[in-house]
Amino acid sequence: MTPNKLLEALQFGEGNTVEFKSSAKNVDMIGAVVCAFLNTAGGVVVIGARDDGVIEGVPDAAAQVKQLKSAIMQGLSPQALVWVEKQSLSQKEVIVIEVPAGSDAPFAFRDVVYLRSGERTVKASIEVIKDMIRRRSTDPERWERRLSVLASDTDVDLDEVIRLRDAIQQRGTPVLTPADGPDAILNAISMAKYGRLTQGGVVMVGKDPGRTFPQVRVRAIAVTSDKTSDTFRDQKQFEGPLVQMVQNLTDFVIRNTPTVSTFTKKSNQREDRCIYPVMAIREAVVNAVAHRDYTSPSGGVTVTVYPKRVEIWNSGELPSKITSADLLRRGHLSILVNPDIAHGIYLRGLMEKAGRGTLMIATECKKAGLLPPEWRSEPQLGVTLTLRTPEVTPQVTPEVTPQVT
Repeated sequence: MTPNKLLEALQFGEGNTVEFKSSAKNVDMIGAVVCAFLNTAGGVVVIGARDDGVIEGVPDAAAQVKQLKSAIMQGLSPQALVWVEKQSLSQKEVIVIEVPAGSDAPFAFRDVVYLRSGERTVKASIEVIKDMIRRRSTDPERWERRLSVLASDTDVDLDEVIRLRDAIQQRGTPVLTPADGPDAILNAISMAKYGRLTQGGVVMVGKDPGRTFPQVRVRAIAVTSDKTSDTFRDQKQFEGPLVQMVQNLTDFVIRNTPTVSTFTKKSNQREDRCIYPVMAIREAVVNAVAHRDYTSPSGGVTVTVYPKRVEIWNSGELPSKITSADLLRRGHLSILVNPDIAHGIYLRGLMEKAGRGTLMIATECKKAGLLPPEWRSEPQLGVTLTLRTPEVTPQVTPEVTPQVT
């Protein structure tokens, strides 16, 4: 987790996917939280922060990271990928534990199964454990886990695989070396098996994903009117590895929206920025490609840029019992529709899997003086996120430095 993302988590406070601990002394309690995150939607544990998010730090963080990681791995059953690392915040060292949603639930820590309930970690009842086991044995294999016809060593974009390997090496788990080939790298993160790419692997690192699965192609349109219009200022179809498409879609929005120019007292240089916050646009695009429905050949992602709004549509739906309003509330549950694809995006540093992306979009829009974002979910039609400019676009007045005589 980047320092900026970590500071955001501290600002928003504890919730379904975030837990603060003042120290690493109580390994049983920390292991229980990690176990609970694995059994639900994943999350982040920040050690060295008070319950209110104030950073206190931990002494000798590097040594404690090794001890804590060892204790967690020994206590978990079955084994799972969990990242334990030292971070520096406000000139203090903290320990950050990032936990993905586990695909082999139920997980136990020292023979006890835990779940997350709001801000609390609780023991799972026998009935719940039986239901988790039943679901694991009866649920059909996810689309992204099915094997494709493509080879995991020759049908991949090698540059994307190398970037993925470098991202994994920075985290240290699983352990990889520069000598590891594409097959070994992708096997380590469940994107390849038996020498073949999974369908999720094709989406993430395939040379030509759109040829194998046309539904992974994305469409971007810039129209001339805020009402229905057949006149396009710009129109593109993007295909290729997923991270490249995210960048292409983000760039498309930026170049087709107004630019705000300002001068500051500290510099005579003009500063130009997109009227929509770039971080919000990128997060919205990442959410669309991570949570969309990949199973339908008619599915997809479409970004439409209007003069006064941007709409980002994906062929998915909001999880059961989560409303559009919930996406703007503190600590809503993050449910991953495509855990392997989301994990690949997370490894590349574009997603934190902490359930705070929608809050970040809203916060960035508010900072930029925009109207609140709106999510609309329609059964069998998909989810649309709308970002709007103010009803009256503000005039940008440059800051003027008083003349010194």
